[in-house]
Amino acid sequence: MANALPGGYMGKMLRVDLTTGKMSDVSFDEATLRKWVGGAGIGAKILYEEVPPGVEWSDPENRLIVASGPVGGTTAGTGTFSVVTKGPMINGALSSQANGMMGAFMKFSGFDGIIVQGASKKPVYLYLHDGVAELRDARRLVGKDTWETQDLINEELGKKESQLSVMSIGPAGEHLVRFATIGGDRGHVVAHGGPGAVMGAKKLKAIVAEKGKARISIRHKDTLTELARMSLDEANKAPLQIPKWGTGASLQILESRGALPVKNYTLQSFPDSYKFAASHYRERLEIKRKPCWGCRFDHCGIVKVKEGPYAGYVGEEPEYEGFAAWGSNVMQTDLGGVVVLSNEVDRYGIDTNEAGWIMAWLMDCYEKGLLTKKDLDGIEMTWGNVEAMRAMLRKIANRDGFGDLLAEGLMRAATKIGGKANELAVYTMKGNIPRGHDHRVMWHMMLDVSQSNTSTDEASLSFVVPAAIGLPADTDSFTPEGAAAILAAGGGLMPLEDSMPICKLTMVGVPEARRVEILNAVTGWDFTPEEGRELGRRTINLFRAFNVRHGHTPEMERPSVKYASAPTEGPAKGKSFLPVFDQALRRYYELMGWDRETGKPLPATLKKFGLGHVVKDLWP
Repeated sequence: MANALPGGYMGKMLRVDLTTGKMSDVSFDEATLRKWVGGAGIGAKILYEEVPPGVEWSDPENRLIVASGPVGGTTAGTGTFSVVTKGPMINGALSSQANGMMGAFMKFSGFDGIIVQGASKKPVYLYLHDGVAELRDARRLVGKDTWETQDLINEELGKKESQLSVMSIGPAGEHLVRFATIGGDRGHVVAHGGPGAVMGAKKLKAIVAEKGKARISIRHKDTLTELARMSLDEANKAPLQIPKWGTGASLQILESRGALPVKNYTLQSFPDSYKFAASHYRERLEIKRKPCWGCRFDHCGIVKVKEGPYAGYVGEEPEYEGFAAWGSNVMQTDLGGVVVLSNEVDRYGIDTNEAGWIMAWLMDCYEKGLLTKKDLDGIEMTWGNVEAMRAMLRKIANRDGFGDLLAEGLMRAATKIGGKANELAVYTMKGNIPRGHDHRVMWHMMLDVSQSNTSTDEASLSFVVPAAIGLPADTDSFTPEGAAAILAAGGGLMPLEDSMPICKLTMVGVPEARRVEILNAVTGWDFTPEEGRELGRRTINLFRAFNVRHGHTPEMERPSVKYASAPTEGPAKGKSFLPVFDQALRRYYELMGWDRETGKPLPATLKKFGLGHVVKDLWP
């Protein structure tokens, strides 16, 4: 069967029923693979078909789909993989990605992905190796953080760290913290939407894949090698210079454009931003490079703090969003403090973005007298207080005291406290939060996050030149029409990347058409860029159909008062999206082929993207 498949596929996914302990193989024909490719796409298909309305995120009948795709594990695809499930943050579809080794090692063990259902009576972990899988007792791993879990599993299996990819939950996942993550390979995290809580509900402590001997068939190896070389050259020439500096290169650029979150959206300038530029901070850390599978970027590394109160601390080099969350947004300027906080959330298994917004909100409320030391279990949440944040993070991870409320996520905590405290919180009415940016200078991104079907942004456009995505050069993102047009024109590319899957960072500065060229070189297909976008939009529409069936309404697709507030300085000074947000949302619905009033994909739209079978579910 493997020989009849397109290149890039191992030919089977693994279905695991944790309730019964039974496992079986699942295969798809070529027509299905071409329609959904892998990763987020195949995950959306499985989620829609197997998780009907009425199944909640913590229900054993929920599915956890962990999937690579044809490009995963190749010289162009690194170790990227997607996780798709019904998640606790928006009580709807969740699609989140991570890099590291899992996407490659899972395939080297003989599997394109895993479909997990049911719930175990005792903690277990799943071990993939040599084309087979086994469930192993994880009771001795309970309470261990993600780094400790990796060490203990390496020891138990008698393997070196380079031989295994271990993706696990920490205490936060075990305690069903709504924004719990899945983390492993020393700092690679499936972060958004709460996938770790789903694993916790299933009592699945970890997924482990061995670096097996299975090899990936590539249809046009020489072509793929040349495309990978060209992509690296183009990425090196891009302004962000991610191959050289990683994501740390973007902090000062975003600050200069007013897009860096500073002091919970009360400021737009951060004079200490230079401290968190990679060209500055790397000289102040000991760094040992630890790249993702097959990656040639000088990006990921294990670092040791050399100076300051946290000298000697060892962890992974923070990403940009770690510097934003634990630097500018909480007014914290010590490099060591950022390294500590960024790594402790990863070890606990907590989303750094959600946790950072929560801490900034607490500090804002504490400064204004809306929350007191007594309210906060004796913790003084003053701006930049690293030890106070460490203490509160421990409480969140263990649902201890006030941390139990915060473990529900910012939207639920803020709305429960209510009043002026709620007015200071940055969130969407669905329950998700923006990533580490100030979207008040990017209305299309605020629109994206607010209506997103997957707990995070679906287009990830940031700053764009309208003409580059086929719009008139004078398209103004600070108008409802312009924001909607930019988002609609840019949609579809990110789900394509997440379905191949391929690391987004390796594609920064690379022409859009290169993605399908890489896909074709691996599979032997003849995808066009238009077909690639169609795949992305098909995935978006199916996720939306899933959410509509599970109770999502347009009233949930709005930003909080603080999120859509008017900046007091910078390029968006005095401009608030809130008064015209509904106008932009409905215009976006129209441009996407969705009903203007309900947000449901119209029958003609569903049929256009090969989803005719969904029409009866939304339009009975």
